[in-house]
Amino acid sequence: MPTTEAMLNGFYSFLPFIIILCLVSGALALAHFLIIKKYQDQGNEKLFSRQLIMLGLTLVGVLLVVLSLPVSESSRNQIIGLIGLVISGIFAFSSSTIFANLLAGIMLRITKPFNTGEFIQIGDYFGRVVERGLLDTEIQTEIRDLVSLPNTYMITHPVSVTHSSGTIISTTLSLGYDVHHSIITNLLNQAAEKCGLTDSFVHIIELGDFAVTYKISGKLEEVNSMISSRSLLNREVLDVLHNSQIEIMSPSYMNQRKISDDAKVIPKVQNNKVDDSAASAEEVMFDKAEQAELRESQIEQITEKINQTEVQLGDATTSQKDILQNTLEQLKISLKELNQSEAKNSN
Repeated sequence: MPTTEAMLNGFYSFLPFIIILCLVSGALALAHFLIIKKYQDQGNEKLFSRQLIMLGLTLVGVLLVVLSLPVSESSRNQIIGLIGLVISGIFAFSSSTIFANLLAGIMLRITKPFNTGEFIQIGDYFGRVVERGLLDTEIQTEIRDLVSLPNTYMITHPVSVTHSSGTIISTTLSLGYDVHHSIITNLLNQAAEKCGLTDSFVHIIELGDFAVTYKISGKLEEVNSMISSRSLLNREVLDVLHNSQIEIMSPSYMNQRKISDDAKVIPKVQNNKVDDSAASAEEVMFDKAEQAELRESQIEQITEKINQTEVQLGDATTSQKDILQNTLEQLKISLKELNQSEAKNSN
């Protein structure tokens, strides 16, 4: 039987290991509370960076515990190698696609090529960004469908992002050679101006055998109405040209109709106006993207107000502190509700 002295020596040899194990466990528990549990109502996307920090701290803690084991250096190296082998096995036997999308998601958060609510074109997909997830990015298309694209797809294909300060919209049409191009240019610029476009310009795209192809373009400052503005531009082009008695039709069609050579095929002007009071197309198509953009904007504004209030609270007098403290509490409640709403919509 081991003597009491031998047992005490064995206990003393494990004492540093026990102390470090307790300290590491307590530190990790405290870190989990401060980094994750305290902010668990913010949703997985907001917690992603905090979860990475917690993972790093856990690995450091495990390494410290292993280094404190009262064993020989060769045994300690074997344990560290075993841990590395286990971690490597997890990566090897798990789906490579998952980790590829995870790393792609980290890259997208670092580079930030687009934000929530922005219009993007990637491959055959066009829509507004609803959510930037850990493994995929969700966009809402023109037909209101939600499409989840893997993050690896997002970084391996060129992404076209509509600039928030404005974008160029355009339309093309073919007209006969019987009308001078200067007249067409002026009329098309009028159509662009009527639908709210600025800095409009006209390009002659092609001189065909029977017709000239024109392209009218202009800057749209309110990008959220891009879909409706394209339709409105086409409508204004029709009205402007028809009101000027200019026929929008291929001249070859004249050889197939039994009418006089000077006849024009132009619709009669209607007295009834188009009802623009109904909800815009974008409100129906991109409703979820609109809500996500608005919610993210509100979170940023409230967070900024909280920071400003905390700074004011440090310099305030006693009478002002109560008012600022109440304001701060209300702002934090509003922020918590918005974060909970975001987490609920992302699940």
